[in-house]
Amino acid sequence: MAIHPLINYLTDSIVLSNQEESLLLSKISIRKYLKGQYILQQGDSCKFLNFIISGTTKTFHIDNDGNEHIFRFAIENWWATDLPSFLNQEISNTNIQCLEDTEIVQISLKDLEELFLNISELEHFFRILFQKVSITLEKRIITNLSFSAKEKYLLFKEEYPEFEQRIPQYMVASYLGISKQYLSEIRNQLVSK
Repeated sequence: MAIHPLINYLTDSIVLSNQEESLLLSKISIRKYLKGQYILQQGDSCKFLNFIISGTTKTFHIDNDGNEHIFRFAIENWWATDLPSFLNQEISNTNIQCLEDTEIVQISLKDLEELFLNISELEHFFRILFQKVSITLEKRIITNLSFSAKEKYLLFKEEYPEFEQRIPQYMVASYLGISKQYLSEIRNQLVSK
């Protein structure tokens, strides 16, 4: 069953009774997207919390000059959601696009809140998850402000080794805030050492 990755992901941290698991299953939907399709487009409201069963996504912003700024990738067992838009039900400043054929589990805010009321462990789980997201975001901001391009690339490779074969290098460069040519120079320097 396609939902098993989400159940396994949750039960690594919390215990769900059969009744709670059934309630959770009644509140989610599964959706498949093709490579290149958008899960969310800038200017729309993020209607769902998205858990990736299979595939890869990028989250990015298009500025007023049409430049793409990637700030997150997500793969299996990760979440791909614009949290401010989702939690506040406001217009999104980001796009979420599939880099591969992608299958996701979706939960609406209304259904998530109902789950929180009925499954206290699930509310605790998501509170911790949202705290981790906040911590990760703050660390990323500090890294972007204080690390050199080479240090950012080395940290990226260390923290996300599974991305190396799945994410095109020009997208990694965008994520790091450098040109693809400069990333190529950094990679060449590291290989020649």
